[in-house]
Amino acid sequence: MRTFRKRAPRALALTGAVTAAALLLAACGNDEPTKGMDHGGSPASSSAAPSSSASASAWDFNDADVMFAQMMIPHHQQALEMAKLADGRAEDADIKRIVAAVEKAQDPEIQKMKTWLKGWGKPESAGMDHGMTGMMSEQDMKDLAAVKGKDFDRKFAELMIAHHKGAVEMARQEQKNGGNAEAKALAGEVVRAQEAEIAELGKILDRL
Repeated sequence: MRTFRKRAPRALALTGAVTAAALLLAACGNDEPTKGMDHGGSPASSSAAPSSSASASAWDFNDADVMFAQMMIPHHQQALEMAKLADGRAEDADIKRIVAAVEKAQDPEIQKMKTWLKGWGKPESAGMDHGMTGMMSEQDMKDLAAVKGKDFDRKFAELMIAHHKGAVEMARQEQKNGGNAEAKALAGEVVRAQEAEIAELGKILDRL
């Protein structure tokens, strides 16, 4: 009987712990459907949260990101228009190489920024295409279209340097003020690529 009295408290304690654990699991199980029914529309809820691949473009952005995309799209589009004018007009091999690089890089970037704006629920245009740094006037584009050979190469280099400088300025503002990681990464690529092309175009001008 003494053995039974010594062990009884431990047996009862163990039984109580198991019972408590079972009750706790049952309570958690019963609570789960309540959590699953929470559709309050909060981005943090499981039903409303974006997937990891879409989160950056659909949720994490600020006004600087929107303006960067809205302004850089027409800026890139004009660079592509300038590049198209090189067909049948450009003579210098290095100018032709830069033209090809512009076409290869900037069209995919335009599509990427359009996708961001659509995901953010923002319009593609900010309505200020001609107020941006580095944008060519209609007369600039007409003057470029009117020349060929070395005259075109020289004019193209001069205008594209100014155009690229405008893009770099906008990209640096995005790096400083933007909140979207993808947009800031693209801005960094714009700075890297276009500063390198500015340097190349400067060397071309020196020898033309």
